[in-house]
Amino acid sequence: MALRELAHATVTIVGAGRMGTALASALRVAGIMVQGPLEHAQADAVADGALGETADIVLLAVPDAAIANVAGRVATGRLVGHLSGATTLDSLAPHEAFNMHPLLTVTGSGDSFAGASAAIAGSTAGAMRTAEALAMTLGMTPFAIAETDRAAYHAAASIAANFVVTIEGFATDMAATVGVDRRALAPLVRAAVEKWAERGAEAALTGPVARGDDATVLAQRDAVAAALPHRLPLFDALVAATRDLAASDKPTGTRGDT
Repeated sequence: MALRELAHATVTIVGAGRMGTALASALRVAGIMVQGPLEHAQADAVADGALGETADIVLLAVPDAAIANVAGRVATGRLVGHLSGATTLDSLAPHEAFNMHPLLTVTGSGDSFAGASAAIAGSTAGAMRTAEALAMTLGMTPFAIAETDRAAYHAAASIAANFVVTIEGFATDMAATVGVDRRALAPLVRAAVEKWAERGAEAALTGPVARGDDATVLAQRDAVAAALPHRLPLFDALVAATRDLAASDKPTGTRGDT
């Protein structure tokens, strides 16, 4: 389904959480006919085989564990898609199927997808075109992910989004031990992320590990051991990974003051 065909299609969204609500709103703004988003209770009330009877496309914005069950209740002959980054297209069998995974965090209705990227896949050429058209209609840049690469792709997304928050939580807790609020760290975090996005991890790296200042790193380790001893393994693992990163790129000059 190309962009011009999508403009005349009806999309039923199942799942009224943050993603489903945001998608329904954004697609309506883009001029797409949308049914829903259906609450889970509404979906459960639909007789088997009846879900999606009036839709050209059924888009499942439900938890990963519920995808196969809901897909099994969709009327045959519909194009069915899910929004999971980790779940394969097998979960949508026997339908013609696609996947679109927006690489962003949404909070609900009114959120924009414009400017983000989206991983897409399709069981047929037509399903792939539909995934691409949906992503482009929402202002996203689509890129294809093979089914065999899905776990690696999703790991990258989790590391980029989830693990960085875990690390900032560690930084927040450490700062709190000396009376510093996390908001004081925010400009430092933003600058590091922006430099990473523009130039890559090696160029963005600063600090005592990158400079080879082992005395400062040891002092930091002692401070973590005293204040947050349960986080010492995380600190040690991060230092080791940072040393590996610093060793992969040997620029001239210093690595900054942080």
